[in-house]
Amino acid sequence: MSKQHHYTTGLRWTGNQGTGTSNYKDFQRSHSIKVSGKPEIQGSSDPSFRGDKTKYNPEELFLSSLSSCHMLWYLHLCAVNEVRVVDYTDQATATMEENTDGGGKFIEVILHPKVIVEEQGMIEKAMALHKEANEKCFIANSVNFKVIHRPSCKVSNSVD
Repeated sequence: MSKQHHYTTGLRWTGNQGTGTSNYKDFQRSHSIKVSGKPEIQGSSDPSFRGDKTKYNPEELFLSSLSSCHMLWYLHLCAVNEVRVVDYTDQATATMEENTDGGGKFIEVILHPKVIVEEQGMIEKAMALHKEANEKCFIANSVNFKVIHRPSCKVSNSVD
């Protein structure tokens, strides 16, 4: 039997300059995202769409969701498969394609997880677990494009 989980976030537009949306150029795209009991996130649109470059945009948050979901599943799978990860980083990239009408969609996400494990004998299993993590990731299973993985793995005392 499947189990459902429910999520609630609050969003508030904070970019009213006094005249609301009277003109496309007369309002800021600033907003705040709030989840009960957690720090507020300051957001805006991408600077390409008149947003504030110092604030997170939805596209960055979306990419971060894919990256962190993969990492969390991966670390779980490593733990249950006795692969001892001592460090994990990712520099995820994404490509969004804008249509002539201004709409668009993401067409590609590439995760670049760099994993450091305790022992040489763990590398093969550590690399293989990325596939299973992708298959289990809630966010990756919810998108309509392939999430590509280009992982690397080394032992904690090895030199680059």
